[in-house]
Amino acid sequence: MAKLNERLKLLRNEKQLTQTQVAELLKQSLRAYQYYESGHHIPEFPNLLFLADFYDVSMDYLIGRSETRGRMP
Repeated sequence: MAKLNERLKLLRNEKQLTQTQVAELLKQSLRAYQYYESGHHIPEFPNLLFLADFYDVSMDYLIGRSETRGRMP
């Protein structure tokens, strides 16, 4: 199963965004976001929710607990 950092990079690339653009959306520094994608840090819960909503995936998919992207209604 994929890890959070792998999913973040995959989803960002699918939307053709740069790390800088996603960092700006999160109102964080580029370095802080780079730590997420490198697996050195885990985003705080509000940022995880934001990212799941932004990429329109379930939280379970984002954190690697499920291979199903869809969100529950």
